[in-house]
Amino acid sequence: MAAAAILRPYSAADENAAIELWRRTWVEHYPRIDFNARVDWWRARWCNELVPAARIVLAEVGSALAGFVTVDPKTMYLDQIVVAPEHWGSGLALMLLDEAKRLSPRGLDLLVNKDNYRAIRFYEKHGFIYAGEDKNPVSGKPVNRMTWRPAA
Repeated sequence: MAAAAILRPYSAADENAAIELWRRTWVEHYPRIDFNARVDWWRARWCNELVPAARIVLAEVGSALAGFVTVDPKTMYLDQIVVAPEHWGSGLALMLLDEAKRLSPRGLDLLVNKDNYRAIRFYEKHGFIYAGEDKNPVSGKPVNRMTWRPAA
């Protein structure tokens, strides 16, 4: 299914679709958390923090938004890889991760929830290593710092 995906740069016209995809994906992954109540906070963060600083690349399957990645090549911080639940396991996440590595060839750093075992395994499988513990700056929940650097 990822082979049918097309990557393209984000534009302001994509804001609502990207925010809805973020909400829908996180509701599916963490159903006990009310992400519907967090949409206004996320929109503000998206508009004020991510859009001005990050490179955002969308993945479309057909005419539908299926995923996106946000990475700041200056800081090497990969803030988000979001893949629609119906595309989990399709290879789309790897396609987006490869794009993040292309955009930030010096390396990538990220935070991942300690209980997000699927994501941790995914990152480890694709060259990331554990770099320590931290806390999510919003929720205060424990996270792993992970890092990827290209082979010398």
